[in-house]
Amino acid sequence: KRSLHDAMCVTRNLIRDNRVVYGGGSAEIACSIAVADHADEVGGIQQYALRAFADALDDIPMALAENSGMQPIAMLSTVKARQIKEENPHLGIDAMASQQADMKQERVFETLIGKQQQMQLATQLVKMVLKIDDVISPAGFQ
Repeated sequence: KRSLHDAMCVTRNLIRDNRVVYGGGSAEIACSIAVADHADEVGGIQQYALRAFADALDDIPMALAENSGMQPIAMLSTVKARQIKEENPHLGIDAMASQQADMKQERVFETLIGKQQQMQLATQLVKMVLKIDDVISPAGFQ
Protein backbone atom coordinates (compact mmCIF):
# COMPACT_ATOMS: atom_id res chain seq x y z
CA LYS A 1 0.00 0.00 0.00
CA ARG A 2 2.76 2.44 0.94
CA SER A 3 4.83 1.60 -2.15
CA LEU A 4 1.83 2.24 -4.37
CA HIS A 5 1.19 5.57 -2.66
CA ASP A 6 4.85 6.58 -3.08
CA ALA A 7 4.76 5.63 -6.77
CA MET A 8 1.62 7.70 -7.31
CA CYS A 9 3.24 10.69 -5.58
CA VAL A 10 6.30 10.42 -7.83
CA THR A 11 4.05 10.23 -10.89
CA ARG A 12 2.11 13.29 -9.70
CA ASN A 13 5.36 15.21 -9.19
CA LEU A 14 6.60 14.27 -12.67
CA ILE A 15 3.32 15.45 -14.21
CA ARG A 16 3.63 18.78 -12.40
CA ASP A 17 7.29 19.23 -13.34
CA ASN A 18 9.22 16.61 -15.30
CA ARG A 19 12.67 17.78 -14.22
CA VAL A 20 14.81 15.27 -12.31
CA VAL A 21 18.00 15.22 -10.27
CA TYR A 22 20.28 12.22 -10.04
CA GLY A 23 20.06 10.07 -6.92
CA GLY A 24 22.49 8.09 -4.83
CA GLY A 25 23.32 11.20 -2.85
CA SER A 26 24.93 12.82 -5.89
CA ALA A 27 22.70 15.91 -5.76
CA GLU A 28 23.38 16.43 -2.05
CA ILE A 29 27.12 16.02 -2.51
CA ALA A 30 27.15 18.47 -5.43
CA CYS A 31 25.11 20.97 -3.36
CA SER A 32 27.43 20.48 -0.40
CA ILE A 33 30.46 21.27 -2.55
CA ALA A 34 28.77 24.38 -3.99
CA VAL A 35 27.68 25.65 -0.56
CA ALA A 36 31.17 25.07 0.89
CA ASP A 37 32.71 26.94 -2.05
CA HIS A 38 30.31 29.83 -1.46
CA ALA A 39 31.23 29.83 2.24
CA ASP A 40 34.81 30.64 1.21
CA GLU A 41 33.55 33.88 -0.34
CA VAL A 42 31.48 34.93 2.67
CA GLY A 43 32.95 36.38 5.82
CA GLY A 44 31.92 36.48 9.43
CA ILE A 45 29.49 34.27 11.24
CA GLN A 46 27.52 33.55 8.04
CA GLN A 47 30.45 31.46 6.88
CA TYR A 48 29.98 29.10 9.83
CA ALA A 49 26.27 28.72 9.09
CA LEU A 50 27.02 27.91 5.44
CA ARG A 51 29.63 25.32 6.41
CA ALA A 52 27.21 23.71 8.87
CA PHE A 53 24.59 23.54 6.12
CA ALA A 54 27.12 21.92 3.77
CA ASP A 55 27.95 19.38 6.49
CA ALA A 56 24.25 18.66 6.99
CA LEU A 57 23.86 17.96 3.27
CA ASP A 58 26.63 15.36 3.58
CA ASP A 59 24.57 13.43 6.13
CA ILE A 60 22.19 12.13 3.45
CA PRO A 61 24.79 10.29 1.33
CA MET A 62 26.55 9.14 4.51
CA ALA A 63 23.31 7.55 5.74
CA LEU A 64 22.86 5.89 2.35
CA ALA A 65 26.38 4.47 2.47
CA GLU A 66 26.00 3.28 6.06
CA ASN A 67 22.64 1.64 5.39
CA SER A 68 24.22 -0.15 2.42
CA GLY A 69 26.97 -1.67 4.57
CA MET A 70 29.76 0.64 3.41
CA GLN A 71 32.14 2.81 5.40
CA PRO A 72 30.22 6.12 5.25
CA ILE A 73 33.05 8.59 5.83
CA ALA A 74 35.43 6.87 3.42
CA MET A 75 32.75 6.54 0.74
CA LEU A 76 31.63 10.17 1.07
CA SER A 77 35.22 11.41 0.91
CA THR A 78 35.93 9.33 -2.17
CA VAL A 79 32.80 10.37 -4.04
CA LYS A 80 33.25 14.02 -3.09
CA ALA A 81 36.88 14.01 -4.26
CA ARG A 82 35.87 12.38 -7.55
CA GLN A 83 33.08 14.89 -8.12
CA ILE A 84 35.54 17.74 -7.66
CA LYS A 85 38.35 16.15 -9.68
CA GLU A 86 36.18 14.98 -12.59
CA GLU A 87 33.75 17.93 -12.37
CA ASN A 88 30.93 15.36 -12.57
CA PRO A 89 27.98 16.14 -10.26
CA HIS A 90 26.30 12.84 -11.20
CA LEU A 91 28.70 10.70 -9.16
CA GLY A 92 26.99 9.13 -6.19
CA ILE A 93 26.68 6.02 -4.05
CA ASP A 94 25.41 2.85 -5.69
CA ALA A 95 23.70 1.05 -2.81
CA MET A 96 23.04 -2.08 -4.87
CA ALA A 97 26.67 -2.67 -5.86
CA SER A 98 28.20 -1.13 -2.69
CA GLN A 99 30.39 1.22 -4.67
CA GLN A 100 30.48 4.67 -6.21
CA ALA A 101 28.99 5.15 -9.65
CA ASP A 102 27.72 7.68 -12.17
CA MET A 103 24.03 7.92 -11.33
CA LYS A 104 23.25 9.25 -14.80
CA GLN A 105 24.66 6.10 -16.41
CA GLU A 106 22.97 3.91 -13.79
CA ARG A 107 19.68 5.76 -14.41
CA VAL A 108 19.10 6.52 -10.74
CA PHE A 109 17.10 9.71 -10.36
CA GLU A 110 14.57 11.56 -8.23
CA THR A 111 12.03 14.23 -9.05
CA LEU A 112 13.23 17.80 -8.63
CA ILE A 113 10.00 18.70 -6.83
CA GLY A 114 10.56 15.94 -4.28
CA LYS A 115 14.11 17.08 -3.64
CA GLN A 116 13.01 20.72 -3.31
CA GLN A 117 10.31 19.72 -0.82
CA GLN A 118 12.85 17.77 1.24
CA MET A 119 15.22 20.76 1.42
CA GLN A 120 12.46 23.24 2.23
CA LEU A 121 11.03 21.04 4.98
CA ALA A 122 14.48 20.49 6.53
CA THR A 123 15.22 24.23 6.41
CA GLN A 124 11.85 25.10 7.99
CA LEU A 125 12.47 22.57 10.75
CA VAL A 126 15.87 24.05 11.57
CA LYS A 127 14.42 27.56 11.63
CA MET A 128 11.66 26.43 14.03
CA VAL A 129 14.18 24.81 16.37
CA LEU A 130 16.37 27.91 16.34
CA LYS A 131 13.36 30.12 17.10
CA ILE A 132 12.32 27.86 19.98
CA ASP A 133 15.85 27.99 21.40
CA ASP A 134 15.85 31.80 21.00
CA VAL A 135 18.96 31.62 18.84
CA ILE A 136 17.31 33.79 16.20
CA SER A 137 14.54 36.33 16.56
CA PRO A 138 11.24 35.45 14.87
CA ALA A 139 11.42 38.64 12.82
CA GLY A 140 14.91 37.75 11.62
CA PHE A 141 13.70 35.32 8.96
CA GLN A 142 10.87 35.48 6.48
